[in-house]
Amino acid sequence: MNHTRFTKSAPMISAGMTSARMMSARMMSARTTSARTTSAGTIAVLLSGLLFAILAVPLPAQPAPESRSPRGFGPFYDAAHEVTLRGDIQQVVTRRVLGSPVGMHLLVAGPEGLVDAHVGPFLSQEVKAALHTGTPVQIVGAMTSLNGKSYLLARELNVGGSTVTVRSKTGFLLRAHAARVVPARSQKLPQSQIEGGAR
Repeated sequence: MNHTRFTKSAPMISAGMTSARMMSARMMSARTTSARTTSAGTIAVLLSGLLFAILAVPLPAQPAPESRSPRGFGPFYDAAHEVTLRGDIQQVVTRRVLGSPVGMHLLVAGPEGLVDAHVGPFLSQEVKAALHTGTPVQIVGAMTSLNGKSYLLARELNVGGSTVTVRSKTGFLLRAHAARVVPARSQKLPQSQIEGGAR
C-alpha cells in the first residue's frame, strides 16, 4: 500500500514542481524581455547620439587640383605645359589600339620625330575628311604618358586653314556639335558670310 500512495503522490509532487518551474521560467522570460527592451532602447539612443555627433562636426574641405581631369575620364591633361606641334600627317589611326586613349590618332612627323597626337572620337565628318597622309597640321596640346607610351593630347587642331577646338582648356574632350571651327585669320570670308547670308 505504501507503494500505491507513493505512486499517487509522486505525480502531484512532480506536477507541483512543474508549475513552479513554469512560473519561474515565465518570470525569467519577463525579466529577459524587459532587459532586451531596455538594451535595445539604450543602443538606439547611443547610435542616434553618435550619428548626431558625426553630422555636427564640420569636416575640412580640400580644394580640387586645378586643370586635372578626374580619374576615369581619360589621361591627365597638363594645361600649364602646352606645346605647339607643326608637321605633316604620316598616318591617320581610326581603329582602337589597346591601352591607348579612345578615338582618332594622328601620327605627325615634327621636328622632334614622329608624335602620336590624340584628337578624340568627336571630330565632325568634314574635319575627318580633311585629315589624310601628307596634310600639314598645327596642333596645340599637352604631352602625357599612358601605359608607357607618350601622347600629345590635342586641344586645338589647325588643318586646311581652319582651327578646330578639340578639348576645353582643362583637357575635357568636346563633342562635335560643341567643337568650334574658326577660319584662319589670313583667310578672307565672303561678304555673304560676314553679313549673315544672301538677302
